[in-house]
Amino acid sequence: MTTEATVNQPTVEQTPAKSTVNAGASERYYRPNVDIVESGDDILLVADLPGARSADIDVHFEDGSLTLHARVSQRGAPESRYLLQEYGVADFRRTFQISEHIDASRITAEYHDGVLTLRLPKVEAIKPRKISVQTH
Repeated sequence: MTTEATVNQPTVEQTPAKSTVNAGASERYYRPNVDIVESGDDILLVADLPGARSADIDVHFEDGSLTLHARVSQRGAPESRYLLQEYGVADFRRTFQISEHIDASRITAEYHDGVLTLRLPKVEAIKPRKISVQTH
């Protein structure tokens, strides 16, 4: 099961990150919390991916879908016998539908301190612009 949000005129979901078991598979992953902010030139998507390493983060864009996937290594030795385990560790995954108003060739990604920041530039045709009025 993949969760989706549409990034057209930004749609912000008000649902918390949660653990999901992929239907038909034993893969467990978390849907990361995301903030989406629009400016005149671009849309900024900020995702919390604690415990991931930048080398283990995949950002994939195809056919209007932007997918974030971050692999997170398990903590401790596999044979550890936990007396209490309250913090779950699993991969992160989330998919967004991207509008045609985004220039996919100019999407950039940065990762720092557990936070992935994607800059989704708008195509030139839809950017707000000031039109000067000529006098004769």
